[in-house]
Amino acid sequence: MRLMMRFNVPVEKGNEAEANGSLAQAIKELVEVLRPEAAYFHLDDGKRAGTIFFEATDPAQLAVVNEPLFARLNAAMDIQPAVSLEELLEGL
Repeated sequence: MRLMMRFNVPVEKGNEAEANGSLAQAIKELVEVLRPEAAYFHLDDGKRAGTIFFEATDPAQLAVVNEPLFARLNAAMDIQPAVSLEELLEGL
């Protein structure tokens, strides 16, 4: 199933993580684990943020994804299913 994960990092924690190199490392590790279909990094309400589309077959994989972002970056995140236009039209 294709999932969309959106996350944002509080400014203070993001500044600290950027200064000590852990922000880049956390993002790099996340992308290596997920091997996303697409990954975009942007601002959300003035905070560092990202939107990543990836495939998941095992719900346990979500803990592997969530916990490092929570623990290392104090990130807030939302994960939900996402479908392509073709998949949507097929379902309608």
